[in-house]
Amino acid sequence: EGLLPTVTLSLAMATQRMAKRNALIRHLPAVETLGCATVICTDKTGTLTENRMAVSTVYLGGTMVTPLDIQRQPELVRTHRRFFEDALLCHNLKEAHVAGHWQVLGDPMEIALVHMAKTCLGETTSYPKINEIPFDTDRKRLSTVHQAPQGIALYCKGALEMLLPLCSQVQTATGVVPFTAELRQDFVTAQETMASKGLRVLAFAWKSLEEPHNLQGQERDLILCSLVGLEDPPRPEVPKAIQQCRSAGIKVIMVTGDHPHTALAIGRQIGQIQSDNPVVITGDKLRKLSETQLRLVLDAPDIIFARVGADQKMRIVAALQKKQHIVAVTGDGVNDAPALKLADIGIAMGISGTDVAKEAADMVLLDDNFSSIIAAIEEGRAVYANIRKFLAYILTSNIPEIVPYLAFALLKIPLPLTIIQILAVDLGTDMLPALGLGVEKPESDSMDKPPRPRQERLLDWSLLGRAYLFLGLMEAVAAMSAYFIVLHTGGWQWGDMLASNANLYLEATTACFSAIIVTQIMNVFLCKTPGRSLFSAPLLDNHLILWGIALEITLLVLIDYTQWGNLVFGTAPLAPEIWLMILPFALGMLLLEELRKFIVAENCRKR
Repeated sequence: EGLLPTVTLSLAMATQRMAKRNALIRHLPAVETLGCATVICTDKTGTLTENRMAVSTVYLGGTMVTPLDIQRQPELVRTHRRFFEDALLCHNLKEAHVAGHWQVLGDPMEIALVHMAKTCLGETTSYPKINEIPFDTDRKRLSTVHQAPQGIALYCKGALEMLLPLCSQVQTATGVVPFTAELRQDFVTAQETMASKGLRVLAFAWKSLEEPHNLQGQERDLILCSLVGLEDPPRPEVPKAIQQCRSAGIKVIMVTGDHPHTALAIGRQIGQIQSDNPVVITGDKLRKLSETQLRLVLDAPDIIFARVGADQKMRIVAALQKKQHIVAVTGDGVNDAPALKLADIGIAMGISGTDVAKEAADMVLLDDNFSSIIAAIEEGRAVYANIRKFLAYILTSNIPEIVPYLAFALLKIPLPLTIIQILAVDLGTDMLPALGLGVEKPESDSMDKPPRPRQERLLDWSLLGRAYLFLGLMEAVAAMSAYFIVLHTGGWQWGDMLASNANLYLEATTACFSAIIVTQIMNVFLCKTPGRSLFSAPLLDNHLILWGIALEITLLVLIDYTQWGNLVFGTAPLAPEIWLMILPFALGMLLLEELRKFIVAENCRKR
């Protein structure tokens, strides 16, 4: 009777705590699923990094320069004006009126490029856009057509490997020249140099079009003019989050569309890559891998997928699931929706994510921050642990409730506990403390343990054994001892049958009932910390448990010491010495449970 409200309350309270830690849960069962996640497939930009782009290096005319160098050398701007026009015009940014002033909204990378171009040009050039070939993950490039003073021009930017086959000429310091193999190698080397520093590298190209223009097949014979390296620093809290994942037995796999060298450099900076020879799989290489080869590759301790498309991300998720992993996947674009839907836990970006991605996801990161995923996993583990705590607590009282009936049937003694008293325990005194256990905060060491096995059951033999054969048995001994001591001190002899309204019987059954409640008060603290000593844990941090105990004591007093309680529940007031006899049983439960925890801890330490 308490399981359904406790599970629901545990999940709901966990979602509230997650929301405060910037993780918004869309589907309630995902809270519990998060707790057993074994792999996180994460994007790089905006999730592991700050998504705060700034142009760091520009490859112009065979030379690496910074934006500051360009401002100091006006001749570079004159020679490579087409590049700056490309950076300024080839984008999908929008201007909006925000808080009383105009603001540019869109991709931080494009905003950084426009800012760099405006700064270097010293002017705001605006050529009307008359056509566009949009970006997608397969093309990895964007082309826009503008009406420039010199005529119609096509400006293109994207991954260097996608632009190289389209370019037949290159802009140098002396002008436009044919694109030789040597010049091609220079651009490739420059890209690798930038990427090895963790920069996101884009190539820029352009060409003039004849009027009237036709976009069909126009992305050819382009003039390659520059490479730009953009810096996007890792989020400062991510290295700690990655370390928490390692401690928690969760594997982190970076899946990005960036250059492999860029991904590898960022991976090393955040601590995701620690080995000297990590496995880096590009989209082209991934296409050539069979399903068996992919599954073998996924066993590598450090692995990065770079230059991959959305369909390939889906393939990676499916391969991990076939290896019996519980997979969490991040995504922000429309193309990420299938992978988010397929994953055990789909995680969409709240700031940069599209509506389609959010609809497909189970969880939305309000701050687009990887560390918020770790906080959500911690809460997910807490939910599972809390339900087990609740079960241990609530099942324990079954034994002291059933033993009196077995004794009544087998030993021919007066019934030690009545039906109405059992209901008073199950539906009255036990309910609020049990709900309190369901909303416990995560244990301090919850992220120092590996994910629970996929096949592990919520209700297993270890929990049943502890509840029924250990804690429950101690409560039954306490209850029956209190019952027989009251009978013995009242002069009862074995075989005597007492009337249901006899004062001695009422006192004895009240002692049995009260002993169950007193030991359950101790039991709620024992179940609160199943894996560590009660003396090393905070006891007063859960207000719902404290209110529950206060309610238990209040109900016990009302049932034992009021005329109404005596009449309804068949009880009688107890003398103080009976309470002094019951309390040592509760202390005995504490000592025996502490001894059990000590023995378990010693065995684990020896292993």
